[in-house]
Amino acid sequence: MPRRNLYAVALVALVWVLCRQATQAAKPKDEMMEMYGLFVDAVEQVETNYVRPVSRRELLESALNGMLHNLDPHSSFINTSEWKQFRRQIEGRFGGIGIQVGFDPDFSRLKVMAPMVGTPAYDAGILAGDIILEIDGQTTEGMTIEKAIEVLQGGPGTPVKLTVLHEGSNSPETLTMNRAIIDVPSVLGDHRKPDDHWDFMLDRDKKIGYIRISSFIQNTTQELKAALDELRQEGMKGLVLDLRDDPGGLLSAAVEVSDLFLEDGKIVSTKGRNSPERIFSAHKDGTYTDFPMVVMVNESTASAAEIVSAALQDHKRAAIVGQRSFGKGSVQNILDLEDGKSVLKLTIATYWRPSGKNIHRFKNAKESDEWGVSPDKGLEVKLTPKEHLDWALARQRRDMVAFGKKKPDAAAESPKKEAESKKDALKKNADQTRAQPATDKKADDKKADASKEKKLVNPVRDHSPKPFKDLVLEKAVSVLNGKMTEAASSAKAK
Repeated sequence: MPRRNLYAVALVALVWVLCRQATQAAKPKDEMMEMYGLFVDAVEQVETNYVRPVSRRELLESALNGMLHNLDPHSSFINTSEWKQFRRQIEGRFGGIGIQVGFDPDFSRLKVMAPMVGTPAYDAGILAGDIILEIDGQTTEGMTIEKAIEVLQGGPGTPVKLTVLHEGSNSPETLTMNRAIIDVPSVLGDHRKPDDHWDFMLDRDKKIGYIRISSFIQNTTQELKAALDELRQEGMKGLVLDLRDDPGGLLSAAVEVSDLFLEDGKIVSTKGRNSPERIFSAHKDGTYTDFPMVVMVNESTASAAEIVSAALQDHKRAAIVGQRSFGKGSVQNILDLEDGKSVLKLTIATYWRPSGKNIHRFKNAKESDEWGVSPDKGLEVKLTPKEHLDWALARQRRDMVAFGKKKPDAAAESPKKEAESKKDALKKNADQTRAQPATDKKADDKKADASKEKKLVNPVRDHSPKPFKDLVLEKAVSVLNGKMTEAASSAKAK
């Protein structure tokens, strides 16, 4: 065949291939354009006919959330304002005053659940149970917790003024403090020392340590190492690691925490559709292996907390006590949108245990299927929903900083000033008594009863009976005592 004819045939073949590819690519593209057209038509109909005006931005964000939620519960669209808060949660650092805020339904006001030790709120004298009446002169009546967090957080060094009503007091107090960088602790103890810092020693006679991880954030590993070093200095012989109600967090933090207790071997692996399998392994350096461990889990132990408990169980580093974990074994990636102003949190892979078993509880999974982390044989402690609630509220009550940092009493520095202050108080009380009109005894009794009913109530502190019996912790300590006895016998035999 002449060379010119050969070139012609080759050219025709190339054109045929390109046309075929273009035809095949056109179908999905045309289909996508049809879907875009459908979406635009729907948006225009809503904008024109909906009962109230609604912005296109609101509609788009709702559509994104609907699309992602339909994929799985852990994928989501995070807009600009939500992204700032989400990032603070991951980093565990933000500018604020250092209080945990709740809501008091009796007063329709915000309530201080607890001030964090060493923060501006703690130093200013904010107390657990305080009702927040005003923030910078703005009433908190009907204010949501989300709005309160937004108002309370701000640039370090900027002032904020809180008007609070202390529990048992009838006179509000206005306290001014400067915001600071708040490091949210994720490593907690069982109870507090007299100075309000955590005590990580559960039983000083038997030298049993107790560490609770509330979430896995950037500084969790550093906090955990500090707690372990403190316990070592106090002669710890065994450790209870509490991961109950821990929702998880960063994969990197889970790997680092597991690595603290394992000398070698696989910690976890991840598998995704568009990414190769990744294997995370333990290293010997800096490992804490000279004491037995028990890990507590429950049905709310998820994600990073399941990675740690599964790794320690598979390597037989720790016994697992409690109830089967949640089964959240999926990896979410943060993908930037709008030049980083908003993001997609998208599931891209799943976690797998060192044993190769599955962690994730897929949709429609049965109890008999393989997922989550189950207690070791004979170490399951089932709680009813009521028992779990009682435990959670009792735990919150013990977590509270009861009094906060006592402020210097200016009157105490000057006896003369203190005496004058007492005189003023007595005079004020006498004037108020004289100004009150005479009433009959029945009216007074009725008023007293109403006053009692209006007494500040802290539902967290007063809900469950005292003392509370933690059945899971009791089981964990019992198991740990047996392990410590075995360890002591083994050491003697050597």
